[in-house]
Order: sequence, then C-alpha cells, then structure tokens
Amino acid sequence: MAALQFTLEKTDTGSNARAGLIKTDHGTITTPIFMPVGTVGSVKAVSQQQLRESVQVQIILGNTYHLYLRPGMNVLEAAGGLHQFMGWDRPILTDSGGYQVFSLSGTRKINEEGVTFQSHIDGGKHLFTPESVMDIQRSIGADIIMAFDECPPGDCDFQYAKKSMELTHRWLNRCFKRFEETAPRYGYTQNLFPIVQGASFKELRKQSCEYSMAKEAVGHAIGGLSVGEPEAVLYDICGWCCEHLPAQKPRYLMGVGTPWNILECISLGVDMFDCVMPTRNGRNAMLFTTQGIVNVDNKKWETDFSPLDTGIDSPISEYYSKAYLRHLIKSKEFLGYTIASIHNLAFYRWLVTEARRRILAGDFIQWKKEMVVKLQQRC
Repeated sequence: MAALQFTLEKTDTGSNARAGLIKTDHGTITTPIFMPVGTVGSVKAVSQQQLRESVQVQIILGNTYHLYLRPGMNVLEAAGGLHQFMGWDRPILTDSGGYQVFSLSGTRKINEEGVTFQSHIDGGKHLFTPESVMDIQRSIGADIIMAFDECPPGDCDFQYAKKSMELTHRWLNRCFKRFEETAPRYGYTQNLFPIVQGASFKELRKQSCEYSMAKEAVGHAIGGLSVGEPEAVLYDICGWCCEHLPAQKPRYLMGVGTPWNILECISLGVDMFDCVMPTRNGRNAMLFTTQGIVNVDNKKWETDFSPLDTGIDSPISEYYSKAYLRHLIKSKEFLGYTIASIHNLAFYRWLVTEARRRILAGDFIQWKKEMVVKLQQRC
C-alpha cells in the first residue's frame, strides 16, 4: 500500500492551468479530471461497463450520506467495500456528506458534536460526527475520502462564515485523529483530503487554506462554492484558494459545474471536478456539445438525423441522431436517458482531456477563451 502520489507535469505559461498525474492503489488518474457522480454506487442510467468503455472514466464519486442510508455499512462491509459491491476496479472518491446535510436545512441540527438529521427515505433520525464519517468512509472503502465539514450558504454574512469555518476546522482535527487511529479495511490505502471553507470572504479562505495545509494532507478540496453565489465570485474565490494551496498537491473543486465553469477553474489551477450536471441535464433532454447547448426536446430536432456530436470521439455521440434521441426522450424510453447521459459524460471527459492536451502543447489559454464562448451558445 502506498499513499496517493501527485506528479505535476506542466503548468500553462498563460494561466495557472496544470497537467498532472494522481497515483492511487486502484490506478493512475490524469489531470485535469472530471469525476462522474455515482451517488448510491451507480451513475444514474449508465452501467459500469459503459463508464469504462464508452466514456473511458478513470474515477467516480460516491456519496457518503446516501450510501450510509442505503444499502448501509453492513452490506458494504460484507461485500468487501464499494469497489467489490459495484464491480468497479478503478479509483473512487467519497464526499463527506457535508453538502447533503447542508441541503437538508429544514430537518437538521448542527452543534459541536456533529449534525443530527432526518433520513429523506423514512424520516429516521441519524447523527453524523467527524468520527462516524471517518468510520463510514473506511467501510465504504474509497481511495480518496473527505473530511466532515459544514457547507455554509453562499449568501451568508461574515460572522456566520467565520463561525462555520472554525467549526469545520475543529471537526477537521477530529477527522484526522480518527483517521490516524484507524486502518483501511480492504488492503489498500485511503487518502484524506481536508475541505477549505470560508464562503466568499478572502480573509477566511486564506485562514482555511493555511489550516488545511498544516495537516500535511496528500491533497486539498475547495468546498462551499457553486451554492448560489455569482459566477464572478466563484472564480474569484476559487483562484484565491488555488493561490494559497500548495502547488505540489492536487486541488479538488467540489460540485462544479458547467463546462465553461470547469474550463475557467482549470485555468485558475484546479485539478479535479465533480458534478451531477451531465447526467441530470441529460435525463432532462439537455446535451452539451462542442458547438454549444442542445435542448433535444425542441421540435427543431424532430427530423435532424445528424449525429449528436462528431467532435468528441465517442461511439455513442457519433452513432445516434438528434431525431432518434428526441423520439426516445419524448416517449420516456429509458434508453433515451442512457444515451443522453453517456453523451454528456463523454463530452465532459473530452473537455478535460482536450484541456490537458492543450496545456501540454502550450496553447491552452487561447483554446479556452474560444471554447468558453462557444460552449454557452444555445443551438
């Protein structure tokens, strides 16, 4: 077993974009990387075989909150961890459940001990503490796990953000203590990332970066963005955090976002991304393409027999037409949701892979500027 290793291969000359390699016990990940969200051990409407072969996914994300509630730790431990349970032999990252707790604002209570919340499944009460979240993620068995944090709302004031950040830091101490007291369950290394918080306040974000860096973790996550703040604030705070986090360790921006968000944040120095957008939007007839956004539900595509997108080297996107996909989605055929989801995931994979290629080639910044404009167009 070996701890996660990060190799910084190149930094773009015209921006802070980086190309690198993340080595885990389940394989090596090229960065920048996008991680599809497999909330309950499944990327919705897409099989593991399709993720490997049609999308060429290198790493997926699992959700601690959802996996804890269902199927539960007894099942996952009996299966030998999430990798074995879902038949996935590549890296997995799990979030801490902090964002899900944030989203349950009407049914949760936060105090020093942790968070008491009600299950969205049956209304039962549960308690997440920094210690229990470490134990749960040990049982899930992800290669990269997250510290337990409080995710404040994007419009909170300075005092709330400061109090929340300080609580996150105290919880971080307890996470690392529990992590160091316990061992991986399944014979491979797990790696703990702290999460930087501080809302939209640079003073707090700097403090949080410094506090996280003192833990000498193998990587760092940036949380509490894309929670309602304007895009300009997202970019400003993301760039500020990247400036204050170590260059020789991977940076993971949690829950972001649109294709243009990803390109802009790559240019700021982020290495890792996740978001439900490609699959969720795909199931709702929105396609991301190299020419812009396609709402395939629109009647204009009814007799358009051209491929979904020939620019992303995807057998799905080159084989099926817009007209056929529109027909499937209008008919509520499950195959339509699968095709749209695979296409969008393949597009996101192409986006970060092409960004990496451009960084290595030295022409990233001009390509990024052109793509950000093109990607936001409505076709």
